[in-house]
Amino acid sequence: MHHITDLAAAILRHVPEGGMVGTAVQRLTLIRADQPSMPVPSVYEASLCLIAQGSKQVSLGDHSVIYDASRYLLVSVDLPLVGHVLEASADAPYLCCKIDLDLPALADLMIAEGQAISGADLPAMAVYPGDADLIDAACRLVKLLDRPASIGALAPLIEREIVYRLLTGPHGATLRRMAKGDSHLGQIRRAIARIRAGFDQRLRIEEIAAAAGMSASSLHAHFKAATRMTPLEYQKQLRLQEARRLMMAEGASAGSAGFAVGYDSPSQFSREYRRLFGAPPRQDMERLQAEGELVEALYPASTRSSNRPNASVEA
Repeated sequence: MHHITDLAAAILRHVPEGGMVGTAVQRLTLIRADQPSMPVPSVYEASLCLIAQGSKQVSLGDHSVIYDASRYLLVSVDLPLVGHVLEASADAPYLCCKIDLDLPALADLMIAEGQAISGADLPAMAVYPGDADLIDAACRLVKLLDRPASIGALAPLIEREIVYRLLTGPHGATLRRMAKGDSHLGQIRRAIARIRAGFDQRLRIEEIAAAAGMSASSLHAHFKAATRMTPLEYQKQLRLQEARRLMMAEGASAGSAGFAVGYDSPSQFSREYRRLFGAPPRQDMERLQAEGELVEALYPASTRSSNRPNASVEA
């Protein structure tokens, strides 16, 4: 079995400096930070996050979790979280691999498994004790980057193994509910997809509820249980994060960025932006520009054109 230090060494080979790197393995992203970061809001897709070195705090509303090399993070629906690297240095950088969940593989394994689905609402974000089998599989997946010719044949097999390990672990019930369309978590996933697709448009709860196959009152209750925010609050975070990306990565003004994401009132945009990011747009841009490594981690040059609310930003 591969040890966590093997995973750290594999990540270091492919991320020689701070930043976030998409890889030739479709659902695999590698992250490195050489110093602690300020709290950074970003959208996490349904994924497994394994830290090989360092630690991080992730918050969803007023609920926070800390994970490190001894604990991993599982996110079962797309969530706007606030991440904060706690432990990192040039000598011992923060190293993480994020593996987006392969939902078709999950559905196939569920059919083969044939277990019943739990009826209780389960957390959409949680940390769990480290698992040697998961670390071993993740290490083999990252090491495929050293043998590009093997990725097409072997990556799907290793990803399927990872999904199987998760499905048979303490969070198996959460994954089953995530994949089953008529479960509450499955319905919330459809609602989230609809909100993200039209994040810059007026939110019509009845349409979102219909897309999810729920009543408006049921949508509100189960959406908040899963995400700790209302559908409107969820949309607002998507809008503000995209406005920030437009200003930082594309040089848009605060006024044009706010308008592009659906705000009619510049004062309302500035007020809500400050509430989320801790400073009004101009001051936040100055702060980000002074944090060169953080900006590259948020908006790496290779992915700036795709860091929309339909894409994950950080882990």
